[in-house]
Amino acid sequence: MVLRCKSLIATFITLTVSGCNIIPGSHFEGIESSTDAEQYQHELDKVNIQLIDSALIASERTKEPGKKNASVSKTLDVSTYEYRLGVGDVLTIGVWDHPELTIPAAVQRTAEFDGFRVQADGTISYAYAPNIKAEGKTVNEVRAELVKRLSRVIENPQVDVKVVGFKSQRTYVTGEVEKPGVFPITEVPTTLIDAINQAGGLTEKADWTSVTFSRGEKTEVISLNDFYERGDVSKNRLLQHGDIVHIARNDQQNVFVLGDVKKSGTVTINRYGLSLAQALSESGGLNENTANASGVFVLRKRDFEKEGVMADVYQLDAKSITALVLADKFKLQPSDIVYVTSAPVARWNRVISLLLPSVTAVERVDNLGN
Repeated sequence: MVLRCKSLIATFITLTVSGCNIIPGSHFEGIESSTDAEQYQHELDKVNIQLIDSALIASERTKEPGKKNASVSKTLDVSTYEYRLGVGDVLTIGVWDHPELTIPAAVQRTAEFDGFRVQADGTISYAYAPNIKAEGKTVNEVRAELVKRLSRVIENPQVDVKVVGFKSQRTYVTGEVEKPGVFPITEVPTTLIDAINQAGGLTEKADWTSVTFSRGEKTEVISLNDFYERGDVSKNRLLQHGDIVHIARNDQQNVFVLGDVKKSGTVTINRYGLSLAQALSESGGLNENTANASGVFVLRKRDFEKEGVMADVYQLDAKSITALVLADKFKLQPSDIVYVTSAPVARWNRVISLLLPSVTAVERVDNLGN
């Protein structure tokens, strides 16, 4: 994270010290030669420049994940879930009206201590019913076998079987949760969201868009935004023995606010997103005496090799009252660069060409981090 920030700031410092005839707000008054004009025009051909207005906001909203399909799954079907016993699980067994077959409760002992543990060979042994296969069976299946065996010596036995120690199966929750650890799989279905809640919930530094779910050799990255915002449980998972849930840090969920603001630096995108207005506010706002309110720009990296465009550049004219509403509606994305200039907008074409290397710098640092 520190490397990303330093590299980006170093790029802008280089631009600043390279001469007062380059940076916005300096003594540069225009393009001095046709060669310069061709060079800057060539750079501008690599970017897509758009004005932040109501039409753009409406267009961006249609691109947001989940907006295209309003129909989402609201329930996770766990009706067929059955807990199957494993080696190490502990059972209590009672036979109605036959106290001699039921272990009495003791003050100094627990039900787990006195219970019947599934042995390494997968069996349990009970009076008149030795070596009952329990591993891989449900509680009801074990009860049915006990009834069958005990019926040889007891008329119509009423048998009660419960699991008092879930020891055979577990799942793991790691990363940015309050209490990472190992959690048992029980007779109550446990989902990915349940496991996160059992771990105390996500921390402030958790990345809501990057939850890694691993089962065996298969790993997938799940975003929880749709689940928490719209109740879309298609992002949820019913956990099994050995599943691993890892919540990453939000180090990659940052935007960079630079230029003529009171406090330049990085601003983190939280689970609720980050608007341009919020990013400017957290940076102390524009410098009233020197900043050009018409020159609030957002640079967003694109894949030049695939799309032929190096970056999207969005301009906000903050002199307008409606601009405050637009800025609040304009959602930023990770690695966006917000830049406020003190130069007249008429000179901004040249500034764009000078800032393009910073987009490449962010991409280069991203690759180093990966």
